[in-house]
Amino acid sequence: MEREIWKAGTFEYPLPAVMVSCGDMKNSNIITVAWTGILNTKPPMVYISLRKNRYSYGIIKKTNEFVINLTTTKLVKATDWCGVKSGIRVNKFKEMNLHKDKAKFVNAPLISESPISLECKVKEIVNLGSHDMFIAEVLSIDVDKKYIDKNGRFNISKCNLIAYANGGYYALGKKIAKFGYSVRGKNKKRKKSQ
Repeated sequence: MEREIWKAGTFEYPLPAVMVSCGDMKNSNIITVAWTGILNTKPPMVYISLRKNRYSYGIIKKTNEFVINLTTTKLVKATDWCGVKSGIRVNKFKEMNLHKDKAKFVNAPLISESPISLECKVKEIVNLGSHDMFIAEVLSIDVDKKYIDKNGRFNISKCNLIAYANGGYYALGKKIAKFGYSVRGKNKKRKKSQ
């Protein structure tokens, strides 16, 4: 395979495209974030990275909490719009006809239209240069009951989640394999060291 070398940059795609809500039920904002991910399992930790000049940056730094709301194909327009408009000038919930749900552990609202919302409490802010990374503990995962099957399992493939890659939004949803499928059935006796 022949390769071409490019200047170092941010080219690790796809990324989740999420709407992060912050503030409280009365005064809130939404910021679209693609620089987010999982950091730890126990305790459950995630991060979002924001530029210091973003309106939501100040809100989150003051309140030390936010909600990560996963986005869907139905929310793609709102996801994009909330990423290019400033909450200083517009009420994003109102303009995009989004609704607020009260969270259980944080004051920031959940976005009702999101199938999954993660209530997060900031534990540390790390200055990385162009962005600051807000490291947060997940206090609660709030899921839309319509995606829970008769066995009580959440069926994420029915959510029609979207991802962001190189300036574009992409629909997800087709499961092609399950974690561990490549070794299942091959080694029935697993070594204790594994």
